[in-house]
Order: sequence, then structure tokens, then C-alpha cells
Amino acid sequence: MNGTLSSNVWNRDETYPMEKKIMHLHKAVQLCPFILTSLTGLFIASVSSAGEYAWPEFRGPGKQGHALVKGVPIEWSENDNIAWKVKTLSKGWSSPVVAEKAIILSGSREENGRLGLFVSSYDLASGSLNWSNEIFRPDTATVKRRHTKNSHASSTPILHSGKIYAHFGHFGTAALDLESGKVLWRRVIPYNPVHGNGGSPALIDGLLVFSVDGAEDPALYALDAKSGVTAWRTPRQSSAKKKFSFATPLVVDVDGQNQIISPGSGMVGAYSPADGQLIWQVRYGEGYSVIPRPVRHAGLVFLGSGYDRPKAMAIRLSKQSGDLTDTHIAWEIKRSAPHTPSMIVVGDGLYFISDGGILSCVDPVSGKVYWSERVRGNYSASPVAVGNRIYFVSESGLVTVIQADLSSLKVVASNDLGERSLASPAVLSDTLLFRTSEHLWKITSQR
Repeated sequence: MNGTLSSNVWNRDETYPMEKKIMHLHKAVQLCPFILTSLTGLFIASVSSAGEYAWPEFRGPGKQGHALVKGVPIEWSENDNIAWKVKTLSKGWSSPVVAEKAIILSGSREENGRLGLFVSSYDLASGSLNWSNEIFRPDTATVKRRHTKNSHASSTPILHSGKIYAHFGHFGTAALDLESGKVLWRRVIPYNPVHGNGGSPALIDGLLVFSVDGAEDPALYALDAKSGVTAWRTPRQSSAKKKFSFATPLVVDVDGQNQIISPGSGMVGAYSPADGQLIWQVRYGEGYSVIPRPVRHAGLVFLGSGYDRPKAMAIRLSKQSGDLTDTHIAWEIKRSAPHTPSMIVVGDGLYFISDGGILSCVDPVSGKVYWSERVRGNYSASPVAVGNRIYFVSESGLVTVIQADLSSLKVVASNDLGERSLASPAVLSDTLLFRTSEHLWKITSQR
């Protein structure tokens, strides 16, 4: 080591984005695997000082699907590496999030012919239920038809500073106390959804930001995280005929300027956290039902453009304002682009899997396709990376583990959970957490 890692990551104040720390450490681990143990300790100390949790939101502490951990299993069976498997009290495809000793899930269940929306806390060590609280009981008239791949609880909660922020789309948003499950505030922003709810919120500067992209009047909202009061609302500037989308925003730092990158139908916009003002936009035609969370790397942001003609795209991040469609698209790939799963950068490769199971590895800067191969199954969950290994969960519950490699597809393990799964996994310490249709699983190398 030449000291570059230390100067780039640790000699900064707390404004240095957590995702950058994770990416630097992830790269260092790939280059020097023997330093993993010491770096893991430093990382945990940094996370604790920043008030974060082990896996606090959709795609983890860095929001990009990366975990810096050791000893995570690549294989498991009924008699090996399964610490526990517990039946969940409610249904949903939101991903698990993890505090120090608790796993938080949102979900729904029907009672006496009425839909109830719940947040539940499970003990990390044993899987036993700590508490379960009904947050919303929507009026029957608001329970619309949803897509067969969707659920009434598909948005992943956020953990921050002893609070849970749970989002259920048009059914409502709430803040809860992490320890007790007590509701601190509730807020309902009514709109007309198409195919149900989907996108998760992002948290920036005390604001809870999420998209409200329904059948008409799509917009980006920011709520005050302390009170639930609307801080700002920004309408989409899109001419796409189909307005609905489900993407989760990503906050990025562009040369000292925070920007909220939020894809919607027909366009992706960069918005100011302070007032929601649109900084720039890039258009991509009539693409709609946009789902993947953006990923950033090397001054670029990567996203999918939705249906009907999906593209994987790289856009150059910029502080310029206005329509940057003609100047800032770095590359586009029209074959095997993902509709639902988010992408991931590991080492020098950008990996993305189509809903139909075509896995591609490309150069993130140039868009050159290194290889594109079929993996068994159909896919909705977003992948996670542990070192140079990437975990992909199919809709039937098949977990395929590959080694990141630019030369070819290298599958190192396959494990079948035996149940449908559209939720993305969580990773911490020596543990993997999976949510399937009926169960929550803890996979660990230490039983």
C-alpha cells in the first residue's frame, strides 16, 4: 500500500460521501485481500461515527449494492450455514434493512377483508419477533390492481438516527421509533398509481425524497424527516405518454454540489436538495416504468430507460444546467438491458442482468461489452457484491454467485432457496439476509 487509500478516504470530514468510502475500500480489498480484516474494523468505526447502520436502506450503506465484510458464505444447505429461517408475518418485496441487533421489514396482510400495512422488527441473533406495528389501513377504494410482480409493500425502509422511515407509495409514508415501533408521524400523498407502488425513498439533509410517478402529474417530493411536512414538490418535465415509473433516487456529489438523480418516464433529472429545482435533464424517448436505482462511477451515472425499448445508459455527471441530452450521454446499450434489477460496478466492470437472465459485463467508461451470457432464471432483485463476488437472486429463489471477471462468466456457486423472491438481499458482517415469499433467512458462516 502506498498510503493513497488513507489520504483519499480517512483524511476527510463527515461530509465525504459514505458511498465513496465504500467504493475505495472495496477496490482496496480486491487489490490486497489480506488487508480485509483491518479495513473492516476501520469501516465499522467510520460507519458508527457517521450514525449509520449495517445495511440501512435499499442497496446498503453506500446505496450501490456493495458490502465490505468477511466470511460471507457462497454455499449453504439445510444442514450447513443456515443460522435460521423464520416465517414472516406479512407479505411484500421490500428488502430487509438492518440496525445493530434488529432486522426491519415492511409488509402487508389482509385481516377481516381489509388491507393492513405493517412494519416489523426481528431479532438479528435468533429471528424472533421484537414487534410488529400496523402503520396504515387503507380505504378499500384506494387499493388498486397491481402488477403480478409487485406487492403492496415493495418500497424498502430507511434507518437513520434511531428512526425508521417507511414508505408505501400512495398509501402513505411514516416515521417510527426504531426501538419500540411507535409511530412518530404519518403522511398520505394521494395519487393514481399504475401497477402498484415500487420506488424507495432517499434521505438527504433532513429530507425524505421519493418519486410520485403515477398515471398523471408525475413529480418528485421531499418531506421534512422530522415532521412529514412537504418541503417541496417538483413536477416532472417529461413528454412521455406513459407517466408511471418506480425508480429510487440517488444523491451524488458533483464537484461539491449535491444532486438528486431521479429517473422517471422519458427522462432522468438532477434536482437540488435545497428546493427541488431541476438542474439538468437527459431525455430517453418514451421509456416508462423505469425501476433500477442509478449507479455512479468515474464521473458517470448508469441507469436503465424502462419499457418498451430498454437501454442501459451512461450519462456524464455535470454542474451544467438545462437539457444535456445531446452532449452528456456517454454510451447506450440496447441489448439485454435490465427493466427491473439495478446495476453494479465491481473492479473495472459494470455488471447488469436483464429480467430474462442475460448477464452482461461492460467497460463502465466506454460501454464496450466484454461478455454477455445467460444465467438460469428470471430476475427482479438487485445484485450485491462482497469483494469480487456478486450475488444474483432469481425470481424462483435461485442464488447464483459469480466471480467478477472481465474475460468470461465465472459461476462459483448456486443455491436454491426454494421459494419465490423479488427482494434484494442485505449483507453484514459474516451474514446474508434473504426475503422470500414466506420466510426471512439468515445465512452465516458462524452458526
